[in-house]
Amino acid sequence: MKLQGIFPPITTPFDYSGNILKAKVQHNVEKWNRTALSGYVVCGSTGESVYLTSEEKILLWELVAQYADSSKLLLAGTGVESVRETVTLTNRAAEIGYKAAMVRTPHYYKNVLNKPESQLLYFRSVADQAKIPIMIYNWPQATGVDIAPEAVAQLSEHPNIIAIKESSGNIEKVMQMIRECKPGFQVLVGSAPTIWPSFSVGAVGAVLAFANAAPYATITVWEAYRTRDFEAAADWQARIARAAQLVTTKYGIPGLKYAMDLNGYYGGPPRLPLTPICPKAQREIEQAFDGLNG
Repeated sequence: MKLQGIFPPITTPFDYSGNILKAKVQHNVEKWNRTALSGYVVCGSTGESVYLTSEEKILLWELVAQYADSSKLLLAGTGVESVRETVTLTNRAAEIGYKAAMVRTPHYYKNVLNKPESQLLYFRSVADQAKIPIMIYNWPQATGVDIAPEAVAQLSEHPNIIAIKESSGNIEKVMQMIRECKPGFQVLVGSAPTIWPSFSVGAVGAVLAFANAAPYATITVWEAYRTRDFEAAADWQARIARAAQLVTTKYGIPGLKYAMDLNGYYGGPPRLPLTPICPKAQREIEQAFDGLNG
């Protein structure tokens, strides 16, 4: 399975009471269908998955599968703390039609889960029982747990572990994984401010929150890389850098959802305890996204 190109980890549309808006799921997916996005990650971190019940995750997987174009590859965010529940969610997503599962590093018991042997046991145990291939998801800034390239290289030998989404923004780490992992193992990145440098060292794709609001800008970087138009890739990387930083590291999901509203998608409110951004932040995002149409 090839996981090349740009995948947005799609946001979850809520109303102001915190309920999932089914019609807005349809609105966003059908609008993204008209782009050259490679597919969608449903119930990733950007989808506020840590605030969703298992029933809500299943509902979102079903809705996106219903509205997604057949050309789009569907990936499910299924990782939770225990092997047992992660396997249950992964296999339910497989039944709905998802082709791979993105599984984040478990992190609650950090004193144990920071150890490579615990990480190897977790991912191998999930992969052994999963009905679809597994993508490791590493985001140490949020989880406080960082999986080492050496551990990823060992996991790449498992026949049902096919890729990693590396969201640290560490280019040297991306390079090490590309060098040391089994041939055919795919390295994708999750940091929009570094996608062009990541592609240039061998990453095959990206799972980008920023692509929810500005898919064409991220697709342009990918297409410039794919066609070896390095000048255009560097130019577009520079254009998106500020906006990407605002809606990821600075203002997070509330900022991203506001940017989506600006660009014709439905962002709406985040789910509590997250709250909408203030007017000053809104103006900052408006200025950064000027010229970056959705």
